[in-house]
Amino acid sequence: MELSLGFSPCPNDTFIFDALIHNKIDCEGLQFHVEYHDVETLNAKAFRGDLDITKLSYHAFAYAVEDYELLDSGSALGFGVGPLLICKDEHLAKELAAFVGKAEMPEKFKSLRVGIPGKYTTANFLLGLAFPELSNKEIMVFSDIEKSLLDGSIDVGLIIHENRFTYMEKGLQKIVDLGDYWEKTTGSPIPLGGIVIKRTLPQEVKDKVNQLISESVQFGFENPKSGLEYIRSHAQEMDESVMYKHIELYVNKYSENLGDEGKKAIRQMFEKARELNLVPNTEKNLFLVK
Repeated sequence: MELSLGFSPCPNDTFIFDALIHNKIDCEGLQFHVEYHDVETLNAKAFRGDLDITKLSYHAFAYAVEDYELLDSGSALGFGVGPLLICKDEHLAKELAAFVGKAEMPEKFKSLRVGIPGKYTTANFLLGLAFPELSNKEIMVFSDIEKSLLDGSIDVGLIIHENRFTYMEKGLQKIVDLGDYWEKTTGSPIPLGGIVIKRTLPQEVKDKVNQLISESVQFGFENPKSGLEYIRSHAQEMDESVMYKHIELYVNKYSENLGDEGKKAIRQMFEKARELNLVPNTEKNLFLVK
């Protein structure tokens, strides 16, 4: 049986799926047709139901939950892994940082042009929690945000993935770590992205995929350099140390299995988003039914 599978070309995803798609583990007759896309494209594909299995942001999952359920394996959650809000001007960074979590801010900030990596990204959800009045947003590919700050086409940028490790080298300034803000507010790890599977697939297939992705993560942990060339071939930042910093940050015990703590964090995010009317309500169970 062949299943369509979508994930990003970022090092954390290629690390997670390397063993699965390169037959380093026994896939028990399943084959995978892989598509690589940025997170916002993956979110859009999930809304259309294009893929059997896909990575998406947890914010987007709220809009795809009728058709997909969340696997226990493959997720990106953790402490110290959240998106960063940055800018070019040190003075602006200090001024804006004083208003994190505040319901109101001075008028001069409300018109700031904010580059975001997608409307339905978890990053944008967290930005809405921390700065509800920063609403002049421009959607762009995440890898273009630093450049847009430097050339002045945006004033503030929301960065994710490996850009966390490169912005300082370019003279850009951190305003706030939105993951840190979430952690201090909730005490839970930040849910960034998960792997979902179509509800209509046979239960045994869903269970098998869930187990295989967990085994693929385990293989990566036990053989961390096994997929080096594959990971490098898709990475935006080619420096090996940057790639592995990225992997260490986003691939952890929650990637192997969400467990009770991971599921609690995801429920908290959904409850908070529903309280603020940021996502629709659903009666569907979020997690893979066993």
